[in-house]
Amino acid sequence: MTSDELAYMPLSDLATHLRSGKLSPVELVRTYLDRIERTNRELNAFISVARDDALKKAKKAENDIRNGNYRGPLHGIPYACKDLFLTRNLKTTAGSRVLADWVPDHDAAAIERIDLAGGILLGKTNLHEFAYGATGENAHYGTAVNPDDTTRLAGGSSSGSAAALAAGLSAFTLGTDTGGSTRAPAALCGVVGFKPTYGRVSTYATIPYCWSLDHVGIFSRTAEDAAIILQVLAGHDPRDPSSANVSVPSYAQMLSKNLRGCRIGIPRQFFFERLDSEIEAAARRAMRLCEAKGATLTEVDIPPMEKSRTVSLVIQLPEVLSYHSRYLPQKKHLYGPDLLAGMALGQCLLAEHYVRAKRMVEWYRRQIAQTFQEIDILLTPACPITAPKVGAAFVTDQIGKEAVGNAITRFTSFFNMTGHPAIAIPCGKHQNGLPMGIQLVARHFKEDVLLGAAHVLERCLRDA
Repeated sequence: MTSDELAYMPLSDLATHLRSGKLSPVELVRTYLDRIERTNRELNAFISVARDDALKKAKKAENDIRNGNYRGPLHGIPYACKDLFLTRNLKTTAGSRVLADWVPDHDAAAIERIDLAGGILLGKTNLHEFAYGATGENAHYGTAVNPDDTTRLAGGSSSGSAAALAAGLSAFTLGTDTGGSTRAPAALCGVVGFKPTYGRVSTYATIPYCWSLDHVGIFSRTAEDAAIILQVLAGHDPRDPSSANVSVPSYAQMLSKNLRGCRIGIPRQFFFERLDSEIEAAARRAMRLCEAKGATLTEVDIPPMEKSRTVSLVIQLPEVLSYHSRYLPQKKHLYGPDLLAGMALGQCLLAEHYVRAKRMVEWYRRQIAQTFQEIDILLTPACPITAPKVGAAFVTDQIGKEAVGNAITRFTSFFNMTGHPAIAIPCGKHQNGLPMGIQLVARHFKEDVLLGAAHVLERCLRDA
């Protein structure tokens, strides 16, 4: 196998080769480390690389597997994580000068679970400072760019995680998702981005952006890979107050071969407005493929979305300010201007505004629950645009100008408020050569249904 073949191989195939002994974890880790060394200066995907530790763990994994101590499909698999996850003895910066030299003494829950499963951490990926922003632009560590066109954004806030996977620098990556920070960059970079149900995966020891909306996110090459990773990450964690004590099914074993009996809803409002025509055509094509695989498509009504971004921000900004109040007295000068401006706005919001926004979220949840009484899956475009230019402040459509960050997350942020599981999968290339993506959403804790539908559809899209 060539270096490129290994670098872009799905996790499921890598696991088969590692278990059989046809592939060495050391060879695989070296493949990714060499690619990181060659390309990271241009891509800015990684903030730090744990080269020595990764090679040490790879050698141990090689010996364990050879001696019959195989831990499962993540054993010997190299991965990377957004630099919000605490990592013992490895710097955790959150993409900010505020934490530039911080080395935690313990791991985040997600890192603990992957470590127990035998995964090998390659390093920490770049992000928008403290996850504040959908563009991924970072003046402190450089902006992670899109591997398909390095003059374009990878999207944010999990920019480096998306870029690293898309560039073949890791077998999978972890991000976070507060308003689309996994799904949106996945769509812009042409990989799978998956946000499980709120509370399904512990956020313990993951630096928060907004406790009420934060989810751990998974970047992978396929829906099957996402299922394998979720199997390791899912489950109750008493250290996380938001962690749900809900049974965990065998996700990979429940992947579907068709969509017979699946009821797919297509929103009548909002999600097909102000949308690039090629992205709309790709989404319509995906609908036809779903029907060909046995799904029933139905147009559905959704709650009014005009105020949803405002509602989300009114929750985000006070919570951001609350977390960062510990650093502001001594380290205010180390923050970037956009994050400082957001926290200043958070100071202007009243408790009344925050409570009203939280009540509005509950109304959204009740309304969308009614929609899901009629359907199993909701299908929408993932982003209304392809990756914008680095440094662009606005994008322009048939109606007018829109702030870049608002456009990137326009179709994703609602489902952070409602907490539904959602996945973005690639649906082809635009005529400009950039990736396009579609989004699937399911009922709470129905990740098995969601991943099954995504698995069928992505195969249809690849084969069509």
